Amino acid sequence: MLDHSWQRSSYCGQGESCLHVTTAARTVRLTESGDPGGAILGASPDAFESLLLLLKEGRDRRVP
Repeated sequence: MLDHSWQRSSYCGQGESCLHVTTAARTVRLTESGDPGGAILGASPDAFESLLLLLKEGRDRRVP
């Protein structure tokens, strides 16, 4: 991984398809374990919180 203290998602299963998150200079950063040096998404804490809320809303609206 990179020089940051990455945390793996609690929803991560076995294998290489895991989401990792860290903070750096007032930015929340995300990457995937399959390519930790590759694409990294960065967002402000407020924008990241909004993203999480939207994702949770979508999860609650799914039809079983």
